[in-house]
Amino acid sequence: MERTISWLIGAVERGDGAATEALFGALYSELHRMAKGELARQGGPVSLSATTLLHEAYLAMAARSGPSFPDRARFMGYAARVMRGLIIDHARERHAQKRGGLFEITSLDTDAMENAVDHRELAQISEALDELGGVEPALAELVDLKFFCGFSFGEIAAMRDVSERTVQRNWEKARIYLHRKIRADLPL
Repeated sequence: MERTISWLIGAVERGDGAATEALFGALYSELHRMAKGELARQGGPVSLSATTLLHEAYLAMAARSGPSFPDRARFMGYAARVMRGLIIDHARERHAQKRGGLFEITSLDTDAMENAVDHRELAQISEALDELGGVEPALAELVDLKFFCGFSFGEIAAMRDVSERTVQRNWEKARIYLHRKIRADLPL
């Protein structure tokens, strides 16, 4: 399976449109799991389902030009960033609606509201992570793989062909950077 995915990633990079669909199909269940986790973690809006998020991410990724994916880890990291951006955009859109606009009556588990994340916090986290990507792209990718994709330290270490302890040290570096950046940006 891993060889097939590597081959498909290479074909996508060469501009093969059919390979894009095949790669998406091969990783669909993993991407769907990631989308569900992303929505749960972010306290995603009730009106955005994991399937919708995944399909919107596919459309955004299929229309992309620029980033390359030499391996599965980078592809999954990019997919996580696309999903994160879509969730933030959706949260901003819902927050920007005028009172009473597109009024919906829905039932909502009260636990979901307690865990809901403010769209401004999501944007702040996203901006800090993008800034980290500009300074240390490998650390930003690690955050995407661990936090947004849900991979374990062992899985990430295997993908990167490094020790699990190295991944854990890098995770701590990224976590400290993001904590300092977000804390420094908080209004006094």
